[in-house]
Amino acid sequence: MHSVANAQPNRRNNNHSSVVSDLMSLIDHMQASMKLIERVIASELPLGDQETNENVVVLDDVTPCYLKANAALHTCRAGLEVTLHFLTSAETMIAASRQSGGMAGSDRRPARFV
Repeated sequence: MHSVANAQPNRRNNNHSSVVSDLMSLIDHMQASMKLIERVIASELPLGDQETNENVVVLDDVTPCYLKANAALHTCRAGLEVTLHFLTSAETMIAASRQSGGMAGSDRRPARFV
């Protein structure tokens, strides 16, 4: 028979694993989107070998939008990677604390990352 005390760490581990898995999936999805945007930008850039006519002006209103979107995705991915690092570090600290018998002599709870 499992006690409530034993069930809580398992639920916490499942929740933690679920969050970490979701973050990793988001990072992978964002990376794929960034590669797609980079391919679109590269396909729209003029080729270096081709001579350009000095009388032709190309107004490209789409590329700046892609560049801004790609920069926003890079920033978002960096934030997600930091979040993932905090979560994995926190779980490592909690596991080490459990192995050493908890926080001996302390009634403080582990810090929560929000």
